Formats: sequence, structure tokens, C-alpha cells
Amino acid sequence: MTYQLSPSSWNRFEECPRKYWLSRQRLPRKASMPASLGNAVHNSVEDICNLDLSKRDDSEVGWLSKSMKEILDKHWEIERKIFLETPRRPRWKPQLISKAREGFVGALNILFSKTKHDSKKFSEISVGDWKYIQSIVLLNEGALVSEDGRLIGRLDLLIDDLDDEGTSRGWIVADLKTGKPPKENLNERVNRQLLFYRDLLKETTHDHPQVSAEGWYSANQEVYVAEGESVLEDAKRAWKKMKLTSKPFESTPGSQACSFCEFKAWCPDWWIARSQGIIPDSTMFRDEVVRLIRFDEASGAALFERQEPKGEIGEVIESETRFGGFVKGRALEQMLNLISSEYEGPIFIGSIRAEGRTIHLGDWSEILEWTPLLNSIRQD
Repeated sequence: MTYQLSPSSWNRFEECPRKYWLSRQRLPRKASMPASLGNAVHNSVEDICNLDLSKRDDSEVGWLSKSMKEILDKHWEIERKIFLETPRRPRWKPQLISKAREGFVGALNILFSKTKHDSKKFSEISVGDWKYIQSIVLLNEGALVSEDGRLIGRLDLLIDDLDDEGTSRGWIVADLKTGKPPKENLNERVNRQLLFYRDLLKETTHDHPQVSAEGWYSANQEVYVAEGESVLEDAKRAWKKMKLTSKPFESTPGSQACSFCEFKAWCPDWWIARSQGIIPDSTMFRDEVVRLIRFDEASGAALFERQEPKGEIGEVIESETRFGGFVKGRALEQMLNLISSEYEGPIFIGSIRAEGRTIHLGDWSEILEWTPLLNSIRQD
């Protein structure tokens, strides 16, 4: 088996086949603070659930908050190092550790509610309480692979669903979410992701009890239940369409598909769509393909000329549109690196803040060579 479908790759393919194709080309990936924060919370929940308390007295209290801090601090530092070693990244925001702590607390509060411990303060949770809570966690960060090897997933938690008398009613596939909670119900793609985990678990586990799937949102400490029929047949049909080819997959440019795509520097189609008005020209934050006319290293002042698409393969030509800008922070580092490399071609500038005819690039922005990818670097 040379390629596999996961919920994230399935979503990416449906959003834009070209985005999925580019994501498989071993291009430099982009780090983000939300992803690092989410990883720190997920990995901290995994560690606390696996904590060995066998040699501690069941009556001991006051231990949980200290353990949580040690675990989260460890994973926050791990994520910081990974983040800073990633070339495509904004500025690391150390102050967001407070938000990570809130997410960690929120996740454990949901776990406590499953064993009727939610009425206790963290300082009141005894070692014995925690051992009981650990006993309902049947699987923690568990890998799932379909029988034919085509579908893969990773469970955050598999929980024993207990009634008020402590009798098991089945299993809960729990997926921890650290992002913005839904206003009412799970959106279609998150719902499908949870059903995918549920159905893959059922397919690969013989004699399983009743299985449900839930999204645990740490921000508001709410649980959202996924509803629906099995999605595995749809996933298998999607898998057949996702085999890589030497030529790029078709694109579906638009505001939704392109706004947060991290592969625009290698995709000519979004820029063509921008020039044709398919993608609106944002007045606040936007991306551009430009040529650098002048740059003052001391002040960070720059003059750019927008490049217009020529044909459909990523070639660009000069235009009459010029605008000034100021470059600082991470963007300034990237600009200086690009200049020192003696690259003289068109440039992709991402997440620029526009104020009239002046733009600003900073820690939130990035500057890359404009290098449309027209043949696969990787085919499997």
C-alpha cells in the first residue's frame, strides 16, 4: 500500500484536489501557533492519562495541578523547539501558554464529567480518583488502520461509557478539539471525521460493544455528539481518486479553498483566479505575486510591482501597479535571506496588511520565491 486516506487528507482533497496534491510533494511545511498549542494540549492529556501512580497512596490529594504544570511545561518547550526549527513560521508567542493551560484544564474537566468527578476541585482529586478515571480510558492516542490498509486514523481517546451505577453502556470515541467550538452542531467535516474514527474502530475491532463518537471542545468544555451512517464506503471511493499523478490535480480556486492555503507559492491557479476576479482582492489582509523594485535594508521600506499572470502555467509579466511597503520582524529576515541568495525572480508575499496603497509585512507574513510546481516531485 503506497498511499492512505486520513480524515485530514480527505477534507483537503475535497476542498481542493490541487491543495491535496501539493501537500504530498514534500514542500516545506508551515508552522502555526494554533497547531503548536493544540499539540501541546493533546500530548499533555496523553501523558497525564498514562501517568504511573502505582507507588503513590490512593488518599493523596493536591498532586494533580503540579503534575499538570510539569507535563504542559515540558510539551510547550518541545513544541517551541519544533516551531523555531521550522523555516516557514511566524513569531513564537510564549504568552499563549495560558491558553494552553485553559485547554488542558478544559479537557480534563470533560474527562472528569464522564466519571462524575466534575463536582470536585482539582486540588481535591485524589490519587485513587485519578486511578479510577484512568480505568475508563481504554485507548489513548491509538492508531487505526483499515483491514485493507487504505484508511488510517488516530484516536485521541477511547472511553468506557459508564452509567450512573458504573455499568458500561459501550465505548465513546472522543476527539479533543482546542479550536473554536461550534455555535450549535458540529460542522459537516468535523462530524464526518468523528464518524470515520467510529466506523474504522468498529471495522477493526471484533466483538465491539455499541460505539458512539464525540467532539470534546476544551474552550467551552462542551461535548458534541456525531450523528450519521457509516462513512467508510465514501472514504474508500475517495481513496481511489487520490492516487498521485505526475501532473497536478485540478484546482478549485475560491475564497474558502485559497484563503488559508499554505501552498500558494507553488500554485499558479489562485493567482490567475485573483486576476479574473474569482477571488476577491481583500482590503485588509491579502497575498500578492510581485517583483521587488527597491528595498532599503535600514528602514525596511520597499517598492513592489504587482506581476500579472501570463497563460496558465505560472508565468508572470510586469504590470503598471506599484505600491510601497514596510517590512519588519520575521518578514524582514526572509527578505534579507532572499536578497542574499541573489534570487531575482518574482516573489510571493503572503498575509500582507494593507492600509491604502501601503502594505505592511511582519511576523505574521512570509516571503517566498514564486515557483509554480507543474510536475510531481513525488509520485506514489
